Amino acid sequence: MPVEIRVPQLGESIVEATIAQWLKKPGDVVSVGDELVELETEKVNQVVEAEAAGVLGEITHHVGETVGVGEVLGVIGDGTGAVKVDEAAASVPPTMTQAEEARAREQSGQGEGYTAPAAPAGNAGAETVTPAATATPVAEKMAQENGIDLSTLKATGPNNRIGKSDVVHAIEQARSQPQTAETKRQEVAEVRTPPVAPAAPPVAPPKPTPSTAGGRPEERLRMTGKRKAIANNLKQAQNIAASLTTFNEIDLSKVIEIRKRRKDDFQKKFGVGLGFMSFFTKASIGALKQFPYVNGEIQGDEIVLKKYYDIGIAVGVEDGLVVPILRDADKMSFAEIEKKIGELAGKAKEGKLGIADMLGGTFTITNGGVFGSLLSTPILNYPQVGILGLHAIKERPVVVDGEIVIRPIMMVALSYDHRIIDGSTAVRFLVKIKELIEDPETLLLEG
Repeated sequence: MPVEIRVPQLGESIVEATIAQWLKKPGDVVSVGDELVELETEKVNQVVEAEAAGVLGEITHHVGETVGVGEVLGVIGDGTGAVKVDEAAASVPPTMTQAEEARAREQSGQGEGYTAPAAPAGNAGAETVTPAATATPVAEKMAQENGIDLSTLKATGPNNRIGKSDVVHAIEQARSQPQTAETKRQEVAEVRTPPVAPAAPPVAPPKPTPSTAGGRPEERLRMTGKRKAIANNLKQAQNIAASLTTFNEIDLSKVIEIRKRRKDDFQKKFGVGLGFMSFFTKASIGALKQFPYVNGEIQGDEIVLKKYYDIGIAVGVEDGLVVPILRDADKMSFAEIEKKIGELAGKAKEGKLGIADMLGGTFTITNGGVFGSLLSTPILNYPQVGILGLHAIKERPVVVDGEIVIRPIMMVALSYDHRIIDGSTAVRFLVKIKELIEDPETLLLEG
């Protein structure tokens, strides 16, 4: 029997994904565990693997389309004949009954009797009658949020469904060309027959659409799910948290001296380099233990003080910033921290981070210094209430014991949520990190 390929559970609060690329094409022989299709979610990319051996049959969703959890992407057959997907199962997640779908339409303002507008009278004698267009749940939601009338849209999705791309196109048209009432009436009268799915779907994402503004060239790029998630999360942090930033500078002379003296032995013994991040991770944990509110979170009218230390390490990737988590970092050695950071950074750059690598986190460290930043005010990784920003190390003249000397100095910044962290707490927290980094022996004892 054919085995359906469905969109798996994608993680907490993630209900949809975009098809990034098909890794197999119809007719390919697949084995259990073979990677079939890559899905792009708002947090990470996820690969769907084959659950059965056979031949990849019909594909129902193609590159660039948005799909919900549970939707059918295609089927795996035994190779004895053409395998087609049940149309109803492909378009509606298995957990949604007809009654639930009707309620969803009613809530979206369409009601149970919603159908697309009838074809013009002149088409009465046509041999083929186009089925009434319906919209995917994602398209309905987007249309509601942007004031788009679904009855005016042409359905280009499989099974005459109005998809997310149709709504996005309508939004772009509305912004670039205000429609007249006559234009809208003409569009209402139009119904397009759903296109025939190509035998072999494209494997590359859609190219940017060139456009012009007053004769001057522009390029329009559709935001990826990851970029939209980053934008929404950062904006949410600014809208909700009372964010404030305090600064200090740290002399890294002793840490640099230790690294130079111990780096070869450390590499030989543990198979990993001794970097700065393990020192700052340990120092942050030491400061969090002394100032527990910085490791807290606001939930409703309660303050939750977390007694565990899951440290997020911001990693820059090609299409944004991701924050994988070092879980129970307080129980890790320097070598374990360095190994785990290297592992997570590698997965991030290869696009192989899983949802489990990203969920949670109690405090975040971001290092803009690797890109040359001298000073910045990092935005909170909501709902966390503290984030430490590291910057480039520069030799500067400083006064030590009444004398001017040259030292390697790093500016550090702590952004914090002023709703639960007082200014004095934030300043002392950052001073504690400074003390631990400038006196690594204390760091080893207290961190």
